[in-house]
Amino acid sequence: MKKVAIVTGAARGIGNGIAYQLATEGYDIAILDVFAQEDVAKNVDRVIKAGAELLYFKGDLAKTEDRLDFVKEVMNKYGRIDVLVNNAGVGPKVRMDILQTTEESFDFVMNINVRGTYFLTQAVANEMIKCKETLKDCNPKIVNISSMSAYTSSTSRGEYCISKAGVSMITKLFADRLAEYEINVYEIRPGIIYTPMTEVVRAKYDKLIAEGISPIKRWGYPEDIASVVSAFVSGKFPFSTGDVINVDGGLHIQRL
Repeated sequence: MKKVAIVTGAARGIGNGIAYQLATEGYDIAILDVFAQEDVAKNVDRVIKAGAELLYFKGDLAKTEDRLDFVKEVMNKYGRIDVLVNNAGVGPKVRMDILQTTEESFDFVMNINVRGTYFLTQAVANEMIKCKETLKDCNPKIVNISSMSAYTSSTSRGEYCISKAGVSMITKLFADRLAEYEINVYEIRPGIIYTPMTEVVRAKYDKLIAEGISPIKRWGYPEDIASVVSAFVSGKFPFSTGDVINVDGGLHIQRL
């Protein structure tokens, strides 16, 4: 029986890179995303061509019913969950200074990035616990994709920074709670990654990278994140949980 990985927000960008990587490593893949499958068919098809049996669920991470229906469909189809990658996330629809931003923008970002991630993890973790009790080869792992924004101030998108700091605490909480079940939880903090989300600020980041904002002077790519996910779920870190890897070209290093 093949192992199964859930990757949220895997219709494109970082999530799609992660889903593809895990598919090449023998996982079947379940995707939760807001896009209609036909609108992202090329990205979905490449995951299938990598060898995965794929479940695509169009749903909203912020909606309780969608989250629970998704988990139910995954269990009905595969009967197990070995990996959860909490990748789905949004920025504010309009970047606004924290002195002017709205409650609506704050709620939009927090409901997906924090509330949705927290309660999907809760639902999946409970299924993972059951899987460990019934399947000898089930050794589940959870990987949360946060951001350099968990520690970096961006006053034009404060709600995003707060949400990613929240994801970091979700990592700690579930790492602590699930340790007794030998379910390890990890976190990856991407830096400046070349994805559709960064399209609107591409020129800004091209300039910052050229000027040396990070020691490694290039954009990051979804493959950079996917490689670390692969390492985390490989089982080679059995005595580590709650740990964070920065995949940001060294941006987190404080420099003079």
